Amino acid sequence: MLESVTIWKDVPGILNADPRHFKKTQLLNHISYREAIELAFYGATVIHPKTLQPLQRKEIPLYVKSFYHPQDNGTCVGKGVFLDPKTACFILKKDQVLISLSSLDFSFMMEDNIGDVFKLLHQYKMKVNLIQNSAISFSVCIDNKFNKLDVLLKKLRETFRVSWNEGVTLYTIRHSTNLEIKELLKGKEILLRQESRETIQFLVKA
Repeated sequence: MLESVTIWKDVPGILNADPRHFKKTQLLNHISYREAIELAFYGATVIHPKTLQPLQRKEIPLYVKSFYHPQDNGTCVGKGVFLDPKTACFILKKDQVLISLSSLDFSFMMEDNIGDVFKLLHQYKMKVNLIQNSAISFSVCIDNKFNKLDVLLKKLRETFRVSWNEGVTLYTIRHSTNLEIKELLKGKEILLRQESRETIQFLVKA
C-alpha cells in the first residue's frame, strides 16, 4: 500500500498566502485534508482538489516540498491538526467581474430566475467565485477568461436590470482576526462582503 505522496514545488511548501501578492507569508507545517480542499476551492493554486480527494479517502499523507531545499520538511497534508501553525490564510483573485442583477419589475429573485442565470454563466464559460442574493437582487463574481462578458451582459439585459464592475479583486481570508481584516482593507473600497464562521470574502476595487 502507498505510504505517502510527495509533490515537489518551487516554494517551501503550502504557504498561508501567495508571496507574489503578500509581503509576509508563513509556511504551514501541517494542514488537514479538509482545510487544504477548502483553500484549493477558494483559489489557492499549490494543490488541486482532485489530487487530494483520493488520498483523503485512503488516508494517505501528502507532502508538499521544495525541490530547491529537498532536505526541508515542507508541508504535510493529512489527518490530525487541521492547521499548524494556526494562522490566517489569504487568497487573492485579480481581474474579477462583479455582476448585480434585479428583475425588471422589482419582483422577487426566485430559484427559476437564478437557475436561468447559472445556465447563461455555464453557456458563456464564466467561472463563478462568489454569489450573494437577497429578495430582489442577485450578485455574482466571475472570471471572464474567455472574453465573453459583452455577449453575456447583452443576454442578461433581456431579462434583468444589470449593473457590473470590471477589474475588481476578490480576497478570501480564513481564520482571520478583526485586526488582520482591518489592515488588509485599509484604503480599499468594498463592493461586496460575505462572511461565514471560518471564512470572510471581500470584493474591492483594484
